Amino acid sequence: MIGKTDQANHQYDLSDFWAAVESNNIPAVSFLKAPYYQTGHAKASDPTNEQTFLVNTINKLQNISKWNNTAIIIAYDDTGGWYDHVMPPIVMQSNDPKYDAIGGPDDLCGLISKDSKYQDRCGYGGRLPIVIISPWAKVNYVDHQLTDQTSILRFIEDNWNLGRIGDNSFDEKAGSILNMFNFTKGHYTEKLFLNSDDGTIVNKYSK
Repeated sequence: MIGKTDQANHQYDLSDFWAAVESNNIPAVSFLKAPYYQTGHAKASDPTNEQTFLVNTINKLQNISKWNNTAIIIAYDDTGGWYDHVMPPIVMQSNDPKYDAIGGPDDLCGLISKDSKYQDRCGYGGRLPIVIISPWAKVNYVDHQLTDQTSILRFIEDNWNLGRIGDNSFDEKAGSILNMFNFTKGHYTEKLFLNSDDGTIVNKYSK
């Protein structure tokens, strides 16, 4: 059911994604997840295995015909113990005494009514990296605006005029990632190919 408009789960093997790429039929939006041993998760992986997946994937995507219209966004679902845990602001409150314990058993997460149907959605949690790789990404740029994982959804929603999910979804609160791009005419970030084993530069190519 790849490419069909239906209610299928639409989760496929990575080989299906690359088959679509090689047939010049790459989807407008794809979410790729590394094999478990390359996720970087401390339980079953490490940053070197993660690096292998990321570098091989990015190198390959830079060679596709649609690279000039592509953005790769690297995001994480938890720290895995590899990143810091600076406490961000709370943008979604919850005060469930059974599950909320930010700094201890009496340290809840805001003042939302206990009868709210959306308890236990306290956020944000620990800080996580987000990296954008694209011909239109700003070079050597660190964005200090507050964003989250649903900022990626917001970018998709805005790019295709889809609107927000609604009903207190986090994409309504998410900061924009547009500040990480430069879409002015003439801007183009050169390709950068790395060695997946040690992360060293293999070659550079300008447009």
